[in-house]
Amino acid sequence: MKIAVSSTGKNLDAKIDPRFGRCQYFLIVDSETMNFESLQNESASATGGAGIQAAQTVAGKGVQVVITGNVGPNAFQTLAAAGIKIITGASGTVKDAIEKFKSGELSEISSATVGTHFGSGRGMGRGMMPMQQPIQPFMPTQMSEEQEKQMLKNQINGLEQQLKQMKKRLEELGGE
Repeated sequence: MKIAVSSTGKNLDAKIDPRFGRCQYFLIVDSETMNFESLQNESASATGGAGIQAAQTVAGKGVQVVITGNVGPNAFQTLAAAGIKIITGASGTVKDAIEKFKSGELSEISSATVGTHFGSGRGMGRGMMPMQQPIQPFMPTQMSEEQEKQMLKNQINGLEQQLKQMKKRLEELGGE
């Protein structure tokens, strides 16, 4: 299985980068052989859309799973739309994270773990929650009907999660 891991370095002994869209490297690891490819994240210094660009990059590599520390809403939607499982909360080395995943210690998430602009240093601050706009996900050039159905289901799930978060925040602010 091909797994993309957000990393601070170019080898399996490098630490997990807690940021997905702005991590320094992705290690694309074959979980059976532990052979890997180191890929510098060109999106790390993007002025905007880093999560989406990073998600499109790893999706283009044919990965089935992403392991990272955190993932924002736009990256989450893009990865989910491409049918990629997303694992967060990983720490330690890339090798450790792969082993934990293989042994079942890490599990898939169903929504983003941080708000937009988490890794860029431009967060909303003071507990404010950014408004999240639906995005156009990465779409493979050829998609079977079954893949398209799954992509649409994933998009619906992502939108439902966003709606729940917005309703919760509205309640916290004393709204309806």
